[in-house]
Amino acid sequence: MGARAQYVVVENGAWQRYYSHWAANRIVDDLLAGPAAATRCFRANREIDEWLDDVWCEGAALVDHDRRTLLWFASVDSWADHAAARAVLTRTWRGWDVRFAHDGMGDLTHHLGLGRDLTRTPGWFETFEPSGFASSEYTEPCSVASVRLPDGGVRAWGSDWEPVDHLAAGPRLIDLIAASSASPPLTDMPEGGVHFDPQARTVSLWAVRTVAGIHNWPLPGWEDWVLDFRGEDHTRQAALLPADFPFPSPPLAAALRKLADGLTAPLPDMSGPLALAAGAPGPEGTTAVVNPAALVPHEPADPTPAELAALRGAIDALVTEAEAD
Repeated sequence: MGARAQYVVVENGAWQRYYSHWAANRIVDDLLAGPAAATRCFRANREIDEWLDDVWCEGAALVDHDRRTLLWFASVDSWADHAAARAVLTRTWRGWDVRFAHDGMGDLTHHLGLGRDLTRTPGWFETFEPSGFASSEYTEPCSVASVRLPDGGVRAWGSDWEPVDHLAAGPRLIDLIAASSASPPLTDMPEGGVHFDPQARTVSLWAVRTVAGIHNWPLPGWEDWVLDFRGEDHTRQAALLPADFPFPSPPLAAALRKLADGLTAPLPDMSGPLALAAGAPGPEGTTAVVNPAALVPHEPADPTPAELAALRGAIDALVTEAEAD
């Protein structure tokens, strides 16, 4: 099983699709050095004439040079890793509209004017019974579910479900959250959250991962509810949480350094000096020998030394700012 990735490059009114069987886990790395480096990287992959669906595609990016728009999604290890990547992309894609594709492939096909259902079969969004929701307690949850109680208070729960799972469970989940015992305080920042307000019949959701189907509201079971989709902004739910159940504030500096550690400088292009060496006469009675492989420059799809230097500079500046906060 590979980590399948799909890329789309739009330029001069035309678009092409590319595919990698293994690169979904490094899409963020491939984007960090900016539009030119990302475009070279994606075009170095195999061009295809089909779309992956949300099941098989584990990461994707669309680079639209005409509208200076970047759409991307990929899994990250933590909220801090996602926030660090977003901060760097803001610097290295300056002047571009950089957006996380919360609706997965639906956001990419919608951007191209093809609708959101091109890669999805009818009835693909499955609902389920929410029994057993509060059977376990998580101090490092995937997400946080909270509900406004009739007395105006808020009950919150650290959940191992992804944010969209709470919507797939339907409104019956609300009573389970309200009846659950107090959840332990969080020790790590979750990757998403859902807040239910039964009186206002409003669902508020944020996430730093995909929430496929979020733009097909109302989802099954929520026909008379209003959706307040917050994208990656967790601050609304943070303001609603009980005082003894706050979101942690993980430092970004460590996550930024992790990104920097993942950078590898490309090998210098030695083709010129080595070609001269190969053509130089050897000592009397001998023939100069140079390994032909050494004449091949570094992979052209890699970031150039200048692009890497600019990227390192952007990360260093962000680390300095993060440590000063």
